[in-house]
Amino acid sequence: MVRRPVAWIVALVLFAEGLGVAALNWLLGVVVDRQDMSLAGLDPHMTSVSSKAAGIVFGLYFALCGLVALLVALRDRAPSGAGRALLISAAVVHALLGAFAWGLVGVSAFLSMVMVLALIVLLLMTYDLEGRPGGPADAAGPAGPAGPAESAGGGGGGGADGSPVTSPAAPTAA
Repeated sequence: MVRRPVAWIVALVLFAEGLGVAALNWLLGVVVDRQDMSLAGLDPHMTSVSSKAAGIVFGLYFALCGLVALLVALRDRAPSGAGRALLISAAVVHALLGAFAWGLVGVSAFLSMVMVLALIVLLLMTYDLEGRPGGPADAAGPAGPAGPAESAGGGGGGGADGSPVTSPAAPTAA
């Protein structure tokens, strides 16, 4: 199974990314504060505080996304509700960051954002398949490998070779 290792990798990457984003924005805030520069008349102290606050907020956001991925890895269950929405929003953020990185930073930054995006989507999709009909959890059927018709003694149309049990065609009015 590839689901748990992917969840562990996503958790580690998002924790590292959260720490990196917070540290980078904090460093930029310190640089602006020490340079005492003004951007179009903005207060330098306010710019510095805003950069530090944004770093903390985005760092906590990525850390929370990493916590959701860590819980998915520990429980080996799909994220539900708010956790799923949080991981989807992280995927969207990485897609947008990748698009901006292509133009502003270069191809390597774009590829790293796309890699994280692909990991998050892989995490969501591998756990999404387990609950759908025909997915891995539904392969054995509700009553085991024999299926409901054969386990109840009915002679359904399914064989031991794994062919599906189908109901007869509906009668038509001629």
